[in-house]
Amino acid sequence: MPHTPPTRFGIMTAPAQVGYHDVLRVWREADTIPQIEHAWLFDHLMPIGGDPDGPAYEGWTLLSALAARTRRLRLGVMVTSNRFRPPAMLAKIAATVDAVSGGRLDFGIGAGSRPGHPRARREYEAHGLPYHDSAHAVESLAEACTVIRRLWTEEKPFDFHGAHHHLTGAFGNPKPVQRPHPPILVGGRSSPTLRVAAEHADLWNMPGGDIADAARRSALLDRHCAEIGRDPASITRSILLPVSYDRPDATRNTIGEATDAGFHHLVLGLPAPYPDNVARWVADELINTPP
Repeated sequence: MPHTPPTRFGIMTAPAQVGYHDVLRVWREADTIPQIEHAWLFDHLMPIGGDPDGPAYEGWTLLSALAARTRRLRLGVMVTSNRFRPPAMLAKIAATVDAVSGGRLDFGIGAGSRPGHPRARREYEAHGLPYHDSAHAVESLAEACTVIRRLWTEEKPFDFHGAHHHLTGAFGNPKPVQRPHPPILVGGRSSPTLRVAAEHADLWNMPGGDIADAARRSALLDRHCAEIGRDPASITRSILLPVSYDRPDATRNTIGEATDAGFHHLVLGLPAPYPDNVARWVADELINTPP
């Protein structure tokens, strides 16, 4: 019989429409609960839900602060928009967070916000950032994954001249604490992004709770892996599932469907405002209670 990996649960606290201390409270509580193994932020510069003019914190800055105030949780940004930061700068930021956390970073990255989401699209114009088409974004993502891994692992400066990124004398020091490098999680559902995941990812994350669609995308990832001679089982399947505080039974059922579909890295998206003792509630109601 094939080996079934253990299911590892985590939480997502989107850092928008909340305060820093709200997120810190949830993460520090989760850090004391062994059933919650990982915690995530998102990477948006403006809210994509609720008050469009409400607060939204920069994900990597906040992640570094949370890394310094926790001890056990693995942590990351689900997922970093490759459109926001040059890859060499992002590699430096991520190596710094890995050092601050003592080697607990899971490095999440994706092509960037989908063009059909007007709330996400506006943040580029508002921050003076270019917004290229999807083909450009995915090609840039593939180059970024190559550059970032090389900066984390190579011991001598190198030049890189791709279609979208050009570096001269590139060198990363210090290296990440984790060797050879932090796990790379590629997020997204499009076929071109899945091809990038097949080549570069240690984990692949599927956004949203449509389990049938997630299963189809996972099968497509299998095919992309086969095309390049990679064992599909070497990529952990991750999925972000929305949590209902009022209907924990429905959330538990979705968790069961996701694990049955082969997803064993589960990220439970916590809507704000966060109730008191919400991390303990997640463990008792969603993780420890079977569907």
